[in-house]
Amino acid sequence: MTTDTLDLFAFSGLDPAAAARIVASALEHADDGELYIERAQTDSLLFDNGRLKSANYDVTQGFGLRAVAGEAVGFAHADDISEAALRRAAEAVRAVATGYAGVMAPPPRPTNRKLYGDDNPLLAPVFADKVALLSEIDAYARSSEARVRQVTASIVCSHKVVEILRADGTRVRDVRPLVRLNVSVIVGAGDRQESGSFGEGGRLMLDGFIAPDRWRAAVDEAVRQALVNLQSKPAPAGTFDVVLGSGWTGVLLHEAVGHGLEGDFNRKKTSAFAGLMGERIAAPGVTIVDDGTIAAARGSLTVDDEGTPSSRTTLIEDGRLVGYMQDRQNARLMGTQSTGNGRRQSYAHVPMPRMTNTYMLAGDKPREEILASVKDGIYAASFSGGQVDITSGKFVFDCVEAYRVRNGKVEEPIKGATLIGSGPEALKRVSMIGDDLALDRGIGTCGKGGQSVPVGVGQPSLRIDGMTVGGTAT
Repeated sequence: MTTDTLDLFAFSGLDPAAAARIVASALEHADDGELYIERAQTDSLLFDNGRLKSANYDVTQGFGLRAVAGEAVGFAHADDISEAALRRAAEAVRAVATGYAGVMAPPPRPTNRKLYGDDNPLLAPVFADKVALLSEIDAYARSSEARVRQVTASIVCSHKVVEILRADGTRVRDVRPLVRLNVSVIVGAGDRQESGSFGEGGRLMLDGFIAPDRWRAAVDEAVRQALVNLQSKPAPAGTFDVVLGSGWTGVLLHEAVGHGLEGDFNRKKTSAFAGLMGERIAAPGVTIVDDGTIAAARGSLTVDDEGTPSSRTTLIEDGRLVGYMQDRQNARLMGTQSTGNGRRQSYAHVPMPRMTNTYMLAGDKPREEILASVKDGIYAASFSGGQVDITSGKFVFDCVEAYRVRNGKVEEPIKGATLIGSGPEALKRVSMIGDDLALDRGIGTCGKGGQSVPVGVGQPSLRIDGMTVGGTAT
């Protein structure tokens, strides 16, 4: 997408003045709403088992028109960005405000901040060079370790342009690049096989990620993790003190705590944290923020999908609940302001409160000191993912790299460890917070209500006392 195609009105031939009149008419009696136009390009290459297994290029475009009247929402979308299609959509959404006398909310206040560039990562490197790079990654992984049996490497690039037009004529544009490089390997000895993976990305071009020292380090990490798992023993089951590593393990906070702090769940009182504003819900020293303003980070947004500039929102401060993540509708109904967390998967979806980059702030304990404090426990270095029940806060997380800890020493790796608990309870059991805060390397994707969006997570090393661990040892 070149610079002259970043104007989606010009690109589609939709007259901005005509669109503004239609939107203003459709939202005449509503409290809020917008026209959201989008054009997204995505290409993905998958190299598996020594050959290029798939190569895909997709272009999607369309608009979504939304009218908000109290708690009700009228929404219509189409992949035809034209005045005729917009008029049909306007007739559909106008009905939600029939007989309703709303007062249109003022538009978001703009800023001059820009968190990422307009360049299109699909354009460089060219297709042939991407294929050659994936082949080189495959060859390097196989030559680096004789026990490597399978290598899978992928590159995914996207470039999305959005235009948001409000009833008063306010118009906001955001251009969103996104890339990801991922490597996974399977190693084996005899009949046993284990896997390891590493990925990174963000809202920028591929240049840095495909530098030789960078992708080789990614391969080395994937191989290292796989070899660790090849030596692992069955995990024990029971109650243990658990140390979480820094970085990607913050996905536990994201799932077990983050979703429960999104505004819609709390307005509807379906969150385990509903009605607890100002109360202590975590151990002293626990401070958690959602920050959509980190330059080039995977979960960051210059503006959200309602046109509100993203922000750094403190959710839990020194153990006390102090904030929720809000979109415009839930913020208005709860008597507060949007935090720039109104997100949608595409033009065909309505926005809802969603996380951006969610992480716990650092404490003052070195990781070595935290591990040394554990007499008999588990060190969970990385997770594969997990599940959570928003209402109760109960979660289950599978460890992909974990170790037994005895008398302060990290000992044998273990396989099949599952952390079981509830978000509110786990937060209260945090007894030591590390000084090594790290964000994940740009690989997170979050699902909610049938929609997926890119996110970031992070945390320092943590000690959580008395967690339930599900294992496979007999």
